[in-house]
Amino acid sequence: MTIADRLGPLRAAAEHELREDILPYWATTAVDRRQGGFFGAVSVDGRPDPSAGKGGVLNARILWTFSAALRRRPEPLYREMADRAFDYLLEHFWDPEHSGLYWEVDHLGRMLQGRKQTYGQAFGIYALVEYFRATGVRDARDRAMRLFEDIETHALDPSNGGYWEARGRDWQPIDDIRLSDLDLNAPFSMNNHVHLLEAYTTLALVCEDPRPRARLRALLELMLDRILDAQSGHLILFFDEHWRPMSGVISYGHDIETSWLICEAAGVVGDPTLTSRAQAAAVKMADAVLADGYDAELGGVYTERTAEGYLKTDKEWWPQAEAVVGYLNAYQISGREEHLAAAIKTWDFIDAFVIDRRDGEWYTYVSREGVAAPGLTKVDFWKCPYHDARAMLEIMERTHQLEPAGSR
Repeated sequence: MTIADRLGPLRAAAEHELREDILPYWATTAVDRRQGGFFGAVSVDGRPDPSAGKGGVLNARILWTFSAALRRRPEPLYREMADRAFDYLLEHFWDPEHSGLYWEVDHLGRMLQGRKQTYGQAFGIYALVEYFRATGVRDARDRAMRLFEDIETHALDPSNGGYWEARGRDWQPIDDIRLSDLDLNAPFSMNNHVHLLEAYTTLALVCEDPRPRARLRALLELMLDRILDAQSGHLILFFDEHWRPMSGVISYGHDIETSWLICEAAGVVGDPTLTSRAQAAAVKMADAVLADGYDAELGGVYTERTAEGYLKTDKEWWPQAEAVVGYLNAYQISGREEHLAAAIKTWDFIDAFVIDRRDGEWYTYVSREGVAAPGLTKVDFWKCPYHDARAMLEIMERTHQLEPAGSR
């Protein structure tokens, strides 16, 4: 079987899933026609909760998704949804007094939690830049630069490098800086820096100011030098203020997602030496997940391994999406069959078990064998279209790049 025979069906399946399932779901079921914007929660079978609060990260991720789709195909529906998310973000999440984005508003768009989580500001940048790239609306790029200024002014640690997790609404220090109840109350986290890297990568593409690119370089070097454990090929999740590790948990989804994001960042920085370092790290990370966190029998990536060594074999939706991209990226670098095989087999698992063929979109969690966990949501503070939609777009682009020209 030729490479075209293997990649062509994968690309076609990804495009169908994006155009016929993911985007239509978020343009219909998730839209809050009465109260504005998008619902903060929708049940697994498509019943919205009109009283649920609305998260800034969810809104930004919706904005990114429809903007990314619009940039590649100018469909009126994609523009309508991107405009809807952009307008709601600026009207309800933007802090007119202190700048920055609120963490959460209530169902009517009134501020519930005004804290300035650095992670949330990063997703604001990521979404606003993509909207600018799709529409040319300059206010979006200007707002993204304002968020960059806010982060660099209030969240950067000038002594130890890196970025603090959170500040209060007025950008003053607060005691509880956790991203969620599942996280440690640690000054620095992998997750925060990964998504700042992601945001600054896109900002540097559209900004004439040299500072975003300079800060992107510093972030990438921080990822490679401190956050990535060079020996194991896994990311360290939490650190104290002196960059001493505070966690032994391995998050396979973050490992494989970061493996391709560092390559994207290095490409924008434009330093061949740094690109070589990032690509070598990406392959090592992909191999580390393949050795310990990948289900070679059934396909798919496990959730995590605890600090005590217990392997959680359930399969959350977003690591599966990131794994297909991460292994395609590793294959583009290495040319090794096991990377391509892992990408295709993970997609086969998604196609068979993670996509909800009855009610649309993807299940949040399935068991190792693919049985959907009961009672979970399709839309909530964290369940969003960004991972799966982005993966479909990346699959479409990367398979095109990998196919021999004469076979397209």
